[in-house]
Amino acid sequence: MSEEAQAFAEVTSVGQASLTASLTAPALAPGIGSLVRIKARGADTYGSIASYDEGGSVSIILSGEALSGEKRFRRGVSLHPLPGAPIYQGTHDDALLVYGDDRPDSLRIGTVFNAPGVTAHVSTDNLLAKHFAVLGTTGSGKSCTVALLLHRLLSANPLAHIVLLDLHNEYGGAFKDRAEIIDTSNLQLPYWLLNFEESVEVLTTGDSSDRQQQMSILRDCLLAARKGFAKDNPDAQGYTVDTPSPYRMSELVRLIREAAGKLDKPENSAPFLRLLARIDSLTTDRRFGFMFSGLVVRANLADVMGRLFRIPVQGKPLTVIDLSGVPSEIVDVLVSVLARTVFDFGLWSSPQRSVPLLLVCEEAHRYVPANPEDGFAPTRRALGRIAKEGRKYGIALGLITQRPSELSASILSQCGTLFVLKMSNEQDQLFVARALPEGARDLLTALPTLRPQEAVLVGEGASVPMRIKFDHLPPEERPHSASAKFSETWNQETGDRAFVERSVERWRKQERG
Repeated sequence: MSEEAQAFAEVTSVGQASLTASLTAPALAPGIGSLVRIKARGADTYGSIASYDEGGSVSIILSGEALSGEKRFRRGVSLHPLPGAPIYQGTHDDALLVYGDDRPDSLRIGTVFNAPGVTAHVSTDNLLAKHFAVLGTTGSGKSCTVALLLHRLLSANPLAHIVLLDLHNEYGGAFKDRAEIIDTSNLQLPYWLLNFEESVEVLTTGDSSDRQQQMSILRDCLLAARKGFAKDNPDAQGYTVDTPSPYRMSELVRLIREAAGKLDKPENSAPFLRLLARIDSLTTDRRFGFMFSGLVVRANLADVMGRLFRIPVQGKPLTVIDLSGVPSEIVDVLVSVLARTVFDFGLWSSPQRSVPLLLVCEEAHRYVPANPEDGFAPTRRALGRIAKEGRKYGIALGLITQRPSELSASILSQCGTLFVLKMSNEQDQLFVARALPEGARDLLTALPTLRPQEAVLVGEGASVPMRIKFDHLPPEERPHSASAKFSETWNQETGDRAFVERSVERWRKQERG
């Protein structure tokens, strides 16, 4: 911006992160959200227009500065403009200076909304080391945003290690040869990997008093089964009920029966019988086959972890775990096991040869809800540990939700970068506002009007808070999350008797097809 260009306003009052101005040339005034440059003592200060009022007053949010003699933009303002300082509309060069990202690890994800010729980037290391979240109402484009981010990460980092928990079978087709697709037909997650809390959730039934008795029985028998299987291992005496060591389910059943046989009064056998009945139903139910049947009981934890975490990568740096076919009563347990093993793997890996991992969790509000009494406690605890301690062990977390107000505020506060898509619910907007830095909150006024493929980007991964338009994803790289086209489908005959019979057969076999 040349010094001779005409200013459109001048500063009237200055605050720490914002200022007000009065229009001097209304015809030159740019639109809401536009980048502006203000002359300060020893610096050019940059900001964006937040609002105009009918009296000609302009509200501007400050974003950063470029010190005189430097061609580098930096966040925050150390040299504030004085009242009377002229304000100019930002030029293309100004936009490149403010929004451009010359960090070597930066990834292009789109363009800046108020500067279409300027690309929007995120820093890989800041995005992952400090976690991220994608927030937006249903239909706002969250799945496409996640797919775009992952495609960009995989293109730049072909030896990445990413695990995506896919609750609705959306992502498998979007990554094809780049991903290892795991569903109930090929998932092998041995039951002995469950810790005690998870085992209780899966194996016990009944009311609270009866369940407490079952828990006591299970604790003793489970520990004995683990130690019994590893009796030749000198370390077995140090095993706990949570140690991820194999045991035979038949041995656990034998120990429970043996304990029940020692009872003096048969009427006290109800907790034992419930445990045995539950174990029998699980081991004979094909829906739980990925955990309870067809597995050779051996210490194959390294094989399980290697496949899940893509170590070695073998051309597939992404694992998509399709949870859509997992029985609803065990989904929370399965997510708990996966999140816990991700963290424990990072925790116990050698610091000299650590392998950074990214865990992306769809429907995050389901697993780390705002109300600590809701959800499955071990899942909430496992994801909470990753959010609070994961960066120390190279574990990154990506949270995706359409209900941010139902997500744990403490977990969201650990996410250093936020992609906020269209959001109409006032409660969600207020919740997100509390999670944003003060200088970025004015961008929230745009949330109800954001179009598909647009978002507000704030946090460590971005150079400054900005409204962006995501790059276009080709159809073959998009997740399968489109809504049904009722008006089109209901005007043609699309089903027949054979279609119904095939659906029933898949239902009976528990095959998604």
